[in-house]
Amino acid sequence: MTGCVMFRKDRLGRRGGGVILYIKESIQAYEIKLEKEAECEEAVWCNIVTGNSTLTVGLVYRSPNISMEENEKIHNAIKEVSKRDCIIMGYFNHGHIQWTSLQSTGREDQSFF
Repeated sequence: MTGCVMFRKDRLGRRGGGVILYIKESIQAYEIKLEKEAECEEAVWCNIVTGNSTLTVGLVYRSPNISMEENEKIHNAIKEVSKRDCIIMGYFNHGHIQWTSLQSTGREDQSFF
């Protein structure tokens, strides 16, 4: 996209898929890597410099047939970045969560909460 900086993470060993995040060129942003135990297969993270502070922005895709190991990495990533100012976006595929009441029937959904 013209006028934007692209941050992307492609799926490894498979055709198609991955995540991509565009930030307007006039905004100072740089990609960051998380700790190894939080490095997700389909997630990209960047820091946006805003005056005297930094905002971490993340984009995550959680597959509906995710492995337990990869699911744990997503949880670790969210725990790591939520210690600072952040925005986390994505598609988390937690179909049993009732967002209006913040309730769930699934074990993985409960763990996500």
